Amino acid sequence: MSNPSGPNDPKTTFMIEEIQELLPHRYPFLLVDRVIDYKESERAVGIKNVTMNEAFFQGHFPGRPLMPGVLIVEAMAQVGGIVLSQLPDIPAGKLFVFTGIDKVRIRRSVVPGDQLIITAELLSLKRKRFAMMSTKAEVEGQLSCSGELMFAMVD
Repeated sequence: MSNPSGPNDPKTTFMIEEIQELLPHRYPFLLVDRVIDYKESERAVGIKNVTMNEAFFQGHFPGRPLMPGVLIVEAMAQVGGIVLSQLPDIPAGKLFVFTGIDKVRIRRSVVPGDQLIITAELLSLKRKRFAMMSTKAEVEGQLSCSGELMFAMVD
């Protein structure tokens, strides 16, 4: 991955091609377009540009398109996965999968034209296999969704 800041500066952003190197998800299930802020082993802030072209809007709901809450949570998990994929001392080829949710609340609808700003912060890492993240998704500074997500490393 390239680093526009300089060879010794830490990486702080990721474009879509770099995100595809970090996450196994692909269209139509890749829900992170860019990472705009990243701090190794701590947090990432990602963007999801929500457009009317999303396949789920065909049925959710005709005449009143709303991004499904489960997909907002999945987008938060994917930003968390970016943090976990970059942890030092994690063997190559290992993958953290989303295993649980706690305290999730949806507070604002997400509609075509919105830009989700998603923050995932690492709360704990146990035995380098189990992680807990605090996550939130905002639109125009308003909280849309928040919660704690759990992950487990698989081969």
